[in-house]
Amino acid sequence: MRHFHLTKLNTPNTEIGKYLVADPEICHGKLTFKGSRVPVGTVITFLAMGDSIKDILRNWPQLSREAVEEAIRLAADLVLEHFPGQKVAA
Repeated sequence: MRHFHLTKLNTPNTEIGKYLVADPEICHGKLTFKGSRVPVGTVITFLAMGDSIKDILRNWPQLSREAVEEAIRLAADLVLEHFPGQKVAA
């Protein structure tokens, strides 16, 4: 699994991976998808409530499948980092 580094989230324009960014000037510094004002947390919440990636892309057409998948990987990495020793179910 790819690990993201989140140590600089309080600095301007912190890029996380290829598609995600935290910028204090956009959405109060929340992690968003680059080139948008769509918070990553909002998309992850909709996915957790049962929406599919296809639903997400229909609701936010400015996002790409790759960007949403990167957000999912980031969320998974954060859970695994917070709860070490957990195994990923196949």
